[in-house]
Amino acid sequence: MHHMLTYNLFLKAKPIYAFLFLGVFISIHTQSQPVDATTTKETIHLYQFLQKSLQKGILFGHQDDLAYGVNWKYVVGSSDVKEAAGAYPSVYGWELGRIETGSIKNIDGVPFAKMRQYIQSAYEQGGIITISWHLNNPLTGKSAWDPAPGTVAAILPGGSKNAIYNTWLDKVSAFLQSLKGKNGSYIPVIFRPFHELNGNWFWWGKAHCSPEEIIHLFQYTVHYLKDVKNIHHLLYAFNTDQFQHLNEYEERYPGDAFVDIVGFDIYQRDTNGNAFIQNLNSMLTDLDAFASKHKKIPALTEFGYNELPDKNWWTTVFSAGLKGHRVAYVLGWRNAGTKSDGSKEYYVPFSGEASQPDFIKMKKSGLFIFQDKLNFNKVYQ
Repeated sequence: MHHMLTYNLFLKAKPIYAFLFLGVFISIHTQSQPVDATTTKETIHLYQFLQKSLQKGILFGHQDDLAYGVNWKYVVGSSDVKEAAGAYPSVYGWELGRIETGSIKNIDGVPFAKMRQYIQSAYEQGGIITISWHLNNPLTGKSAWDPAPGTVAAILPGGSKNAIYNTWLDKVSAFLQSLKGKNGSYIPVIFRPFHELNGNWFWWGKAHCSPEEIIHLFQYTVHYLKDVKNIHHLLYAFNTDQFQHLNEYEERYPGDAFVDIVGFDIYQRDTNGNAFIQNLNSMLTDLDAFASKHKKIPALTEFGYNELPDKNWWTTVFSAGLKGHRVAYVLGWRNAGTKSDGSKEYYVPFSGEASQPDFIKMKKSGLFIFQDKLNFNKVYQ
């Protein structure tokens, strides 16, 4: 009935308006929705905003941005990105590792209670939240980097550790359900489990399970959160590490019914900026094609060049590799600062850091969107 009425209205309209009307009709009826059909309205608005941002610019993100930076920790209002560029990032990455053990702090030492406050504060300003999970190995009890074979199989239904994995998901669920805004609505989260699954360093990595097993685990995790725990404020992100060919990217993809956002992680690990540009450009070309074919939102789910040895990296390397590609957001990894072994770790500039002027130049280029261009209404209403 609805379609017939629309068609009759279209026939009666003047040619130019008819054309416009049909255009609106087509866009409404082909616009993809999040994979959770019962998702909250704020989450739908975030999803639609991410789609729109593909035409407007790349949302700039940073892991643990509000919690700590180089030479500071837990200072209210602080942010290395803000100190360097005059604005907070648009996207805030957080980490759930160790929540499964009942710890009050995550794998990076951030208390979950503080993380909740940072997430709430960013959300009210129109910031976007994404969460990863470096979960322990449920078979051995050791870290995510303990790649014991058979772990994935052990936590699938029927496996010896499935019941334990379910209790871990219950703890994750409790945290996710504690994330609420001032108006009592759940805060939308881009949840990014089993990241870099084509690498071999995590127990869910390529060498330690079959494609079928990891696909099943991803699907089971989405099903458990959505259908068993009734969590409806998540967008689900799938991401690999660097990959050689689209076949490698597709091999462990859990399917369109389980994924909203597709991406990959990439770090520059030597001084060859041109090789990094070519590598990034090649993978983004593949991601463009994959996202377009599957009607998913593309993103650069992690990136970085530790200690930024090239002071012009932001404009001459990073921006150059992104040029001509569409991604909704990029997430720079964390500014851990000086670590216990004396080494330094930071992936975005801080005040006075050598690449800061180039970072400011990149911000002024208009390629990226920082939080000064966002507000709650624009993103979530």
